[in-house]
Amino acid sequence: MSNVTAFRSRASAAEQTTWLSPAEVCEVIPGMTVTLLSRMRDAGKGPRYAKPSPKTVVYALADVNAYVRSTMVGTREQS
Repeated sequence: MSNVTAFRSRASAAEQTTWLSPAEVCEVIPGMTVTLLSRMRDAGKGPRYAKPSPKTVVYALADVNAYVRSTMVGTREQS
């Protein structure tokens, strides 16, 4: 569906980033769909993303994981 696949950049080890297409983000976040992810981008919500070209959207895996962590809900037992 998308012409973007996960890859490692050629940066130094400290700067390496794994980039994900919207479809790959949906594989990482259970229940997420490409349509919902698109709507979240349009609303200014969801994980940070990059647009290296007008028709390409990619997400850093670290940003996707940080977004999911930011949505965690504590229970009364954890308080």
